[in-house]
Amino acid sequence: LGWKFYDADDYHSPENKKKMAEGIPLTDEDRIPWLCALHDILRREDSYGQDAVLACSALKKMYRRILVSGASAIESNQPEQPGENTALKILFVHLHGPIDIIAGRLEKRRGHFMPPELLQSQFDTLEPPSAPENFITVSVEKSLPKIVMEIESAILQG
Repeated sequence: LGWKFYDADDYHSPENKKKMAEGIPLTDEDRIPWLCALHDILRREDSYGQDAVLACSALKKMYRRILVSGASAIESNQPEQPGENTALKILFVHLHGPIDIIAGRLEKRRGHFMPPELLQSQFDTLEPPSAPENFITVSVEKSLPKIVMEIESAILQG
């Protein structure tokens, strides 16, 4: 796509990374400053007219609202109202798959601060996207080229 790519894990605080490395799941309070920083990155790219891809475990609806609207989503806990024009246009890609497949992939990952033991806590926290969120769901059981093609097709279709 020629877009900038950001891995949200690169923006966790040292405290969050330490906590996860010790097998302690993050709380909403741990994640909110991180999500606000990610929103700021996306907002900056948008202000430059640059599209971007952000790989991020936006597990809850509230987290996705923060990515779209920033800190105002926390205070109001409501989506932006039509005409306010402050919300970013984001297509969320929900990569969906069985926990055993994802666990197998995590076991092969080396040098990452989040241990595979935290995967269940991520599944427990997950609130899959739903209307009116702008999202697609893609199965991780497909081949990587098919996953990429499905995502690209959704982006190109607007």
